[in-house]
Amino acid sequence: MTATDSSILNQYLVGKEPFYQPQHDEVALFEAAYRKRLPVMVKGPTGCGKSRFVEFMAWRLGMPLVTVACNEDMTAADLVGRWLLDKDGTRWQDGPLTVAARYGAICYLDEIVEARQDTTVVIHPLTDHRRTLPLDKKGELIRAHPDFQLVISYNPGYQSL
Repeated sequence: MTATDSSILNQYLVGKEPFYQPQHDEVALFEAAYRKRLPVMVKGPTGCGKSRFVEFMAWRLGMPLVTVACNEDMTAADLVGRWLLDKDGTRWQDGPLTVAARYGAICYLDEIVEARQDTTVVIHPLTDHRRTLPLDKKGELIRAHPDFQLVISYNPGYQSL
């Protein structure tokens, strides 16, 4: 990891151990998935501790955690990034998913089913053997950092129609 990577990811480190009481073998299962960099889906009702569990696991693994609260207004650009205008012209601003994939963090997409289907389609190549993120607007294909992992959660009883 370069000094730039480290400075970008430092803001996403979980500073102190979050309280989490394991219920079964979820800690071991998550650690096994992380070792293989397999995507993880956490499912459960509101308030059951999905987000706390993911935060705890990021802390336990010493990994930065980039969290995105998904909603029906979120666009693909909100996840991957967009071109911005500033005083010097146009510049690319990475979105949270791109930051995690580019520099090596756990990206947690909370309540993924709340996002529009045309938005979530961008995660597909990150969830299989390709581990890539195409930035069509920039003409770049990001190969996920070796430390990158995707985690999604959803509440099966609370979904937008």
